[in-house]
Amino acid sequence: MSVLNAEKNETSTLPFVHLPLSHVQQKYNWDCGISCVLMVLPEEKRKDLFKNFNEVCAEEGFQKSTWSIDLCYLLQRYDIAHKYCTITLGVHPDYVNQNFYDKILMKDEVRVNKKFAEAALNGLSIRKASLSDADLQHHLSECGPIILLTNANLLRCQVCNSSRSFSEELRACLPWKSGNSSDKNVEYHGHYIVLCGFNTAEQSYLYRNPTYKDKICSMTFSAMDAARKSHGTDEDVILIFQRKWV
Repeated sequence: MSVLNAEKNETSTLPFVHLPLSHVQQKYNWDCGISCVLMVLPEEKRKDLFKNFNEVCAEEGFQKSTWSIDLCYLLQRYDIAHKYCTITLGVHPDYVNQNFYDKILMKDEVRVNKKFAEAALNGLSIRKASLSDADLQHHLSECGPIILLTNANLLRCQVCNSSRSFSEELRACLPWKSGNSSDKNVEYHGHYIVLCGFNTAEQSYLYRNPTYKDKICSMTFSAMDAARKSHGTDEDVILIFQRKWV
């Protein structure tokens, strides 16, 4: 049974979905999440964020380090209906010992926890939940795209990068040196993408990776499940509610 909609049935999910989005490539090695937000904004609001990028980042308080909760406040700023699902409300205490977080946790922890504490007062919808593939596919079928936090080391596009976990183009855009993804214990490196569809016949998701120029990537359900549930992601999922697409 879905944690999002207990009344949905097996026929409520379509066999193939592709939501057209305006692709946005990240400019820096830290703005993948903001680029994902830009992809789901209507044109006029997208232009406003582009025009006032530095000012908005400063006003939102995240500067060059964005967490999922920051993206939710940014979506709220532009009046985009959404729901944030995560298995951890606030900063996970175990991340203090994780390489990816060790340089940013100390400066971000107070701000992030404060934003979680004030979320309800600011009209944000946050739910502590682990979402299934059925949940994601139902949302894509009925409501809109999804911003996902993933482990970049586990992203394997079947279209542009079938033989390696991620290409030289992706490596160059990330603010770290990537480890060997064939290693049994893959190091975590957070990276946001936008799910924009799926194909049940091929058992794969369609997604847009802000690292690349305009292209639609594809990844199997099982591989995406591993990438989005990797330790470090908190299984962060931001569901965007917008039925009409231009």
